[in-house]
Amino acid sequence: MIEVTWDTLPLTLLTLLTAIVGVARLTRVLVYDDFPPAAWWRRVWASWTDGTYWLMLFTCWWCLAFWVALACIGWWIAGLFVLWAAWSWWIFWGALAIGYLAPMLIVRDGSPED
Repeated sequence: MIEVTWDTLPLTLLTLLTAIVGVARLTRVLVYDDFPPAAWWRRVWASWTDGTYWLMLFTCWWCLAFWVALACIGWWIAGLFVLWAAWSWWIFWGALAIGYLAPMLIVRDGSPED
């Protein structure tokens, strides 16, 4: 069992924030964004699963977010036992989280009117 103490609380909260925002970003990329590989994958998935309930998996936020979160948690658990998995978890999910939060700040930063 992982103990959360006052000493480990900041890292625990940072881990949770990184996971939540990273899962949100990856879910958005896969379900909504026009990023060419993701758009291509949605078209392929739709052709494979046309007429079945599986079609919703990559077109529904609620449907896919659970599976993305499951992958994130599984990867984090692997990092408890394998050092490179821990580092790669922080790099991958941290980059997604930063890549999601940074544009939100930029949009609200206020650009000068031309």
